[in-house]
Amino acid sequence: MQQVKLGIIGGGTVGGGVFDALQRNGALLASRLGVTVTVQRVAVRDLKKIRTSNIPKKLLTTDWREVVFDPQVELVAELIGGTTVAREVILAALKMGKPVITANKALLSAHGEELFAAAKKYGANLYYEASVCGGIPIIKSLREGFVGNRINALYGIVNGTCNYILTRMKLEGADFNEVLADAQKLGYAETPPDLDIDGHDAAHKTGILASLAHGFWINPKKIHVEGIRHISALDIKFAGELGYTIKLLGTVKPISNLLMTMDASKNTSARKSQIANRKCQVQVSVYPTLVPNSHVLASVNGVFNAVFVRGDVVGDALFYGRGAGKDATASAVLSDLGDAVLDLKSGAKNRLPAFVPHECSGCVAPIEEVVSQYFVRLNVVDKPGVLAKIATIFGELNIGISSVIQPEGHEGKSVPLIFMLHYATNGAAMKAFAKIAKLPAVKGKPVMIRVESFE
Repeated sequence: MQQVKLGIIGGGTVGGGVFDALQRNGALLASRLGVTVTVQRVAVRDLKKIRTSNIPKKLLTTDWREVVFDPQVELVAELIGGTTVAREVILAALKMGKPVITANKALLSAHGEELFAAAKKYGANLYYEASVCGGIPIIKSLREGFVGNRINALYGIVNGTCNYILTRMKLEGADFNEVLADAQKLGYAETPPDLDIDGHDAAHKTGILASLAHGFWINPKKIHVEGIRHISALDIKFAGELGYTIKLLGTVKPISNLLMTMDASKNTSARKSQIANRKCQVQVSVYPTLVPNSHVLASVNGVFNAVFVRGDVVGDALFYGRGAGKDATASAVLSDLGDAVLDLKSGAKNRLPAFVPHECSGCVAPIEEVVSQYFVRLNVVDKPGVLAKIATIFGELNIGISSVIQPEGHEGKSVPLIFMLHYATNGAAMKAFAKIAKLPAVKGKPVMIRVESFE
C-alpha cells in the first residue's frame, strides 16, 4: 500500500490530538484511502514538557525547519497557532510544493490572501477545515457541497465560550461576570477572555466563511465586531418575554436583500431596479442578536456551534456540533488529511479554488448602511412626557416603533423602558440613540441589540 509521510508542527492539544487520532483510526483511514499515513517528525517548543499524547520522543524536535525541510516529509500540518512563526512555516512548506493543513483561523483571517496566493503560485494545496467550527464540516460544504448555489444568507454561532455564557445567563438568570468566572474555571474561557467575549474569535471565523460564500477575500478590518460584555440578565429577561433568545451571531448576507425588506410599500419597480443596479455589497458582521425562539439557532446551547446556510437552490441547511476541543479539531484535521493524501495520490495540484469572483463579489458594506431591526433598553426617569419625546426622535429619523414595554415603576424613579423597532439603517439608528442619550430623563447609555428575522 502507498505511504504518505506527515510532518506535524505543534504537539500540544491539537497536534497531540491529531497524533492520537491517527494511532486510533490510522488503519481505518488507510482502508478508506488506500494510503497509509505515517508521522515522520513532530516539532514542539519544549522537549521536556509532559504531554497527554503518546508521541514517541524519537519523533520530536524543537526546530520546525527539521520537519518542513525533511525530504521524506510530503505533507505538513501547522497546528501551533499564532500569526508569526505559523505564517513562516506555511509559506516555507508551500514554496517547496508541499501541501499544508492548518487549523489557524487567526492566521487565515490576517494573511489568508497571501497564503492562498502562495499556494496557487507554487502548485501546492492549502487545507483549513479545522479553522472554523472544529469538527463541523462547514468549509468543505461551502466550497464544494454548495458549489452550485448562490449563498443568500449565512448565520453562525461560531464561538462556544460566548454561547456557553449566554446560555447560562438565560437558563439561570445569572449575571455576565458570574458566568464568565465559571467559564474560566471550567476551561471554556481564557484568562484574559477578550478574544472570545469581545467577538474577535468569531470575526476570524465569520470572515473566512464570508470569503468562501461570496468569492472575495474579506479584509478583517472591514468586519463590524461587537462582543457580549454589555449584555445583562435584564436584557435576556425582556428578550425572553418578547419571544427571543440572545446569541452572538456572525452574519453574512448581501445588503441588497436587506434594503428590499425595509419597507414593502416602497418596493416599486424603480426602487427594485435601483437596488439591483448598485454595486453589490455584503454584510459581514459579528454582534449579539435577538433570535426568534421559533428558529433552530435559538436552541443551540452550551459550547456547541452551529452554522445556518441559505442557498438559492438547496434552501435552508443547518450544521451543528462541537466547535472546539482536541477531538473535534482532530476530526477536522483528519478530514483534510484524507483530501490531501488523495490529492497526492492522484497528482492533483489544485482543488476547487477557495475564492473565485462571481455575481456578488463587491465589497463589505459599512455597518452604517446595514439594515436591521432593533431591541433597545433605556433607563429613564418615570414621569409624563418621556415616552413621547423618545418616540418623536425615532419619528424624525423615520424609525418605526413596533412595540414598547414599560414596567410599572414609581413616578420620579428610574425604570427600564424597552422598544422594539422596525427596519432601519444602522446609521439612522445610531443617530437616534445619540440624541436620546442626551435627554435629561434618560440615565446611562442606551443598550441596543439587533434583531434577526431570518426572512
